Amino acid sequence: MPILGLGTWQAPPGKVEEAIKHAIDLGYRHIDCAHLYRNENEIGNAIQQKIKEGAVKREDLFIVSKLWCTFHEKSQVKGACQRTLSALKLDYLDLYLIHFPMGFKAGDELFPADEKGLTIPSNTNILDTWEAMEELVDAGLVKAIGVSNFNHEQIERILNKPGLKYKPANNQVECHPYLTQEKLINYCQSKGISVTAYSPLGSPDRPWAKPEDPSLLDDPKIKEIAAKHNKTAAQVLIRFHIQRNVIVIPKSITPARIEENFKVFDFELSKQEMETILSFNRNWRVCALSTCASHKEYPFKVEY
Repeated sequence: MPILGLGTWQAPPGKVEEAIKHAIDLGYRHIDCAHLYRNENEIGNAIQQKIKEGAVKREDLFIVSKLWCTFHEKSQVKGACQRTLSALKLDYLDLYLIHFPMGFKAGDELFPADEKGLTIPSNTNILDTWEAMEELVDAGLVKAIGVSNFNHEQIERILNKPGLKYKPANNQVECHPYLTQEKLINYCQSKGISVTAYSPLGSPDRPWAKPEDPSLLDDPKIKEIAAKHNKTAAQVLIRFHIQRNVIVIPKSITPARIEENFKVFDFELSKQEMETILSFNRNWRVCALSTCASHKEYPFKVEY
C-alpha cells in the first residue's frame, strides 16, 4: 500500500476527474474513495482513461473505498461494494473499509435523521458486518478489508471474534498535529494493522469550519519548521505522518498543490522537530460526527 495517496473527500464531481488524471501523471498510485463522497463515477472515468492511454496499469494502482453506514446489514454489504465497483469501473478494490463503526437505518438517505436532527441507528452488529466483508475477499471483489474511525475497543472485538477469517488490514482515522492519535496508532501497529491518516492538513475546506477554529496550515510553529527545510506547511504536515510509518492521504483538486503534496521524499524532519509537532496535540477533531454521539457504537467517547 503506497504510503502517500490522494484523498477525494470534498472533491466536487466537476473537478475530481482532472485532479485524478493529474495525480496519476505525477506518480500517485494510491487513491482513496468512498460511496459517501458521491464522486466515484468521475474517479472511475479518470482511472479508465489513464489505463486506456497506457499511462498506468490497473495492478499498479491501489484503490480504496468504504462501505457506508446505511449498508451495514449483512445482506446489503455485497451490493454496496458492487455499486462502488461499477461506479469506479473496476473488477476489484485493493482495500475496502467499513467507513464508521455505526450502522444507520437502511435507505436512500446517507444520514437518516429523526425530527431532532439526530441520526437514526440500525440495530446491526459490526461483527456481522465484518463477516459480510470477509465474504467479499472470498468472492474476489476486494483484495483486503479494514475499518475506519474505529476505536481500539471496537477493533479488539473484531480481533477476538470467534471464527475470524481475515483481520482488519488497516484503520483509517483522522490524524494531524492537533489530533496525534499516539495510543491508537501504537495499538494498531502492535497488532499488525496499518494506519491511514485522513484530514492530515486539518481539512480547511470542510463545510462546517468556524472562523475561530485552529488552522494547521497557518500554525506559526509549523511554518517555522517548514521554512527551515525550504518546504511548505502542508509538506511538513504530510512528512510528519510518513516518518511515523502512517499512510497519509492529503486531498486537493488544485494541480500545483497535488504536485506539492507529493514532493515530500527529499527531506527529513529531525527527532526534535517530530517531538515538537507531536506536542501540539489538543485532541481537536475535524470529523466528530456529533449528530451520531448517542449511537451505541459512537467511536469517539473513549480515549482511543
